[in-house]
Amino acid sequence: MTPQDFDYLRKFLRDRSGLVLAVEKQYLAESRLLPVARRNDMSTLDELIDRLKNRTSAPLSAEVVEAMTTNETFFFRDKIPFDHFRDTIMPTLIAARAREKRIRIWCTAASTGQEPYSLAMAIKSMGAAIAGYRIDIVATDLSSDVLEKAKAATYSQFEVQRGLPVQLLVKFFDQVGETWRLAPELRSMVQFRPLNLLNDFSVLGNFDIVFCRNVLIYFDQENKIAVLNRIARQMPVYATYFLVMALSSMGLPLLNGFIGEFLILQGVFQVNVVWTAIAATGLILGAIYLLTLVQKVFWGPITVDANRGLTDINGWEFAGALPLIFFIVMLGVYPAPLLKLVNGSANIAAEIAKLQVGR
Repeated sequence: MTPQDFDYLRKFLRDRSGLVLAVEKQYLAESRLLPVARRNDMSTLDELIDRLKNRTSAPLSAEVVEAMTTNETFFFRDKIPFDHFRDTIMPTLIAARAREKRIRIWCTAASTGQEPYSLAMAIKSMGAAIAGYRIDIVATDLSSDVLEKAKAATYSQFEVQRGLPVQLLVKFFDQVGETWRLAPELRSMVQFRPLNLLNDFSVLGNFDIVFCRNVLIYFDQENKIAVLNRIARQMPVYATYFLVMALSSMGLPLLNGFIGEFLILQGVFQVNVVWTAIAATGLILGAIYLLTLVQKVFWGPITVDANRGLTDINGWEFAGALPLIFFIVMLGVYPAPLLKLVNGSANIAAEIAKLQVGR
């Protein structure tokens, strides 16, 4: 493939799918597209690129895009997001939707189905808590081939051994020869649809939970922002959650534009490490401040042993400077996002809308 043809291919992929192919990935393009060329009776990649340039075959264009997409996935990938979904997010939404009794979930890059089916198993395991609720899982992907496999819900021994607990395998799957097929009641919980995230998806309706993991990392900044903003517009402004791969790794600004807020990391709320350390220090030193203040009021000044480096230091002087500052930091920075999460009032759709990207 000539450098000029590779440049054309990179622009073609970005425009059609959002995929950003690095300059040094030409070898990857050649290895994935050569089989496509041969299946379509072409002996070289030059012929393939020429056919794309002539725009004479829509199926060929789709086949090229699908060949270049990454469909790596497995059950309960990273585990923590699914635990958080089952133990925190779903109970919150169940309480919030007690009147409507309906919850809608969207997996934006479903691949061969392991992610949406993992959600279905997590929901099913909640038992009586979801009785009477209608829970819709919509799973989309760019590739029609992987969606067909997802609909079949039949997996190899290798695939079910990646992330799927044995007890869930036995409970929700039937062995068919050397493969495993998901039970009909779980398959019926998921609706699969082909979708390109660059296209309009407003017809899908609103969603309470959106899993958009391990897909935007392949997009450029402009498309990441556009997709996130459009997803945010399809989420209600109350009791909603957005699960996404680390925003920082995607080159996006931090939520709300300041470090003290929660980051969405690996699909789970986590406190920024730096501010957590500062807050913990403030908590410790603030406690020292309060104790020394009480000691001063009731028993007089504190004297520190000279062997420890300090001597005849008044308790107020010892505790009234840095500890007080750290205590204020702890009160002002740490509880805000913490209470925000604990109270179940974190509105990620709104947070995304506040990204410093200018809507």
